[in-house]
Amino acid sequence: MEISATQVKDLREKTGAGMMDCKKALSETQGDFEKAVEFLRKKGIASAAKKAGRATKEGAVTSYIHGEGKVGVLVEINCETDFVARTDQFRTFTKDVAMHIAAAMPQWVRPDEVPADIIAKEKEIAVAQMQASGKPAAVLEKIAEGKVKKFYEDTCLMNQVFVKDSTKTIEQLLKEAIAALGENISVRRFARFQLGEGMKESAGEAQG
Repeated sequence: MEISATQVKDLREKTGAGMMDCKKALSETQGDFEKAVEFLRKKGIASAAKKAGRATKEGAVTSYIHGEGKVGVLVEINCETDFVARTDQFRTFTKDVAMHIAAAMPQWVRPDEVPADIIAKEKEIAVAQMQASGKPAAVLEKIAEGKVKKFYEDTCLMNQVFVKDSTKTIEQLLKEAIAALGENISVRRFARFQLGEGMKESAGEAQG
């Protein structure tokens, strides 16, 4: 059945869950509002959203080394208490995120970290590619927005599909961890190193 924007908005206000989670919940429950709320609570999404504003000052810096030392990742993931930071479940989550970063090569944690000039350039390229099609400007703008969304899915950690489970994104994995551990958790930053990366450029600069 068709789910309206108003239904999604109302559910989001009630639960604090994200738009896509609300839309999925309504679709799964054939538009039944109360069942959709229950669906989100069972998934832990509603409770995770409500914890999102709480301070995260504890946590861990986790490392992951892949390919016999060819790729290395450091990631800082924060939680509310040292108690949770020491749990096996939190450590497993941080390891999974570090492993994912090694495999999927994100450039930023979330879309709001992407510089505005890079997004503007992506939109410009998308519009330029489609201008010859003769489509109206409004259609070109929608296509450009779709290209930017795909860009986020390729380059932003939170928007990427989890390499160990293609049914969820890293953001959804994070929400599940928040629901399971009962605390707000946030991925603060990461660094990914690949053996030999950038060496040619450095050599060229040294000679110049």
